[in-house]
Amino acid sequence: MHKTLKAMAALLLSGACAGPGLAADVPQDLALYQGADRHERLVEAAKKEGQLTVYHAYPKLTVAMDAFSKKYGIKVRGWRAGSEALLQRIVSEASGSRFDVDIVQNNSPENEALYREKLSRKVWSPYFADLRPEAVAAHQQWVGVTMDVWTAAYNTEKIKKEDLPKSYEDLLDPKWKGKLGIEAYNFAWFGTLLSKMGEEKGRKLFSDIVARNGMSFRKGHSLLTSLVASGEVPLALTVYSWNPEQLKRKNAPIEGLRLQPVVAQFSTLAVLQKSPHPNAALLFYDFMLSEEGQRIMADMDYVTVTDKIKTPFTGAELTILDPAQALDHQDEWMKTFEQVFGTMK
Repeated sequence: MHKTLKAMAALLLSGACAGPGLAADVPQDLALYQGADRHERLVEAAKKEGQLTVYHAYPKLTVAMDAFSKKYGIKVRGWRAGSEALLQRIVSEASGSRFDVDIVQNNSPENEALYREKLSRKVWSPYFADLRPEAVAAHQQWVGVTMDVWTAAYNTEKIKKEDLPKSYEDLLDPKWKGKLGIEAYNFAWFGTLLSKMGEEKGRKLFSDIVARNGMSFRKGHSLLTSLVASGEVPLALTVYSWNPEQLKRKNAPIEGLRLQPVVAQFSTLAVLQKSPHPNAALLFYDFMLSEEGQRIMADMDYVTVTDKIKTPFTGAELTILDPAQALDHQDEWMKTFEQVFGTMK
């Protein structure tokens, strides 16, 4: 009898025996809670917190943030910057014992670094079962919410379809002299590409391309895509797949082009270890992984990670960037990139 009473007491303390809807029954930590009433408990607890702070890299994540706020009546405050600036700010704030941010959307290497700094936390979601297996980190301290797929892009008024390269090797043709461009800091893309192609073979190929035909550098994928649309850079090698699609909606003369191997990285969500509004963060986390949240991103041409939504890359062969490798080999990959392509002047 003594053991039974102790077991019942433990269940009561964890909230497992409590009926939903009672504030006192809501567990303090729902991050790993897998009960059937998880969503109801999260909504109740999140509404009590009433607000959420999101740091994000995607400019258009605000569309999803607004939809979340409207649905749940939770005020959402955002702060946007580049991927490295986001990481630096979070680490800097934490070192000063300032904990304002609840959840961050960022590239997988940056959120992997956040995990290594012990600033994020492990989270479970019922939507994991619907996602690409690689989207869920083994340590569950970040999850892929979309995929940034690097593709080429070309100006349809400058380049005829029949003249398009079918492989990177085709870029050795002198007809591409002065027509090629690349994002200036895509060393992780290049490191992953060489890992797939073979280090020696890949280095020689791209060194020969640059030596024969040159390579224009532009900082920022959006800028590079805009320059393709304007014709200043007729063929760019590294834009995000959704960049050309967004400009095509504005009737820009641009198309995406896949050259194998196609490299992709996850854009991820991570909940902060010392989130001031942890339940609102968890609710937003689930919202973004749900079909509703994923549909919002798909409607803006982002490549979603759920099996419930078909994308142009569903079933496609993709080489996924390993964020741990990207961190461990960052200096090496950056050096290789600069040796092959040069640096911005």
